[in-house]
Amino acid sequence: MTLFVYLQVLDFLTTLVGFQAGASEASPFIRWMLPLGPVISVGLSKLLALLLAALCVWLNKRTLLRWINAWYGGLIVWNLCIILTIGGGS
Repeated sequence: MTLFVYLQVLDFLTTLVGFQAGASEASPFIRWMLPLGPVISVGLSKLLALLLAALCVWLNKRTLLRWINAWYGGLIVWNLCIILTIGGGS
């Protein structure tokens, strides 16, 4: 669960940096919430993710949580690639 929390923080931060660099959001759920502001919309999605992860732990679905961690690891790499591509690394 600790790794999941770290990955959520990294996804939160890289998403916000991506927004600052000019990237757009791919998730329809977060795009739908963007009128609330980027910090609130991404923050609410992270809160939901943490609640779902807690449910996985409670239901003893740790294998599912490991797969989700791998997904978020890849997503963070994707975010960093987007940031570097659009000029964040210049």
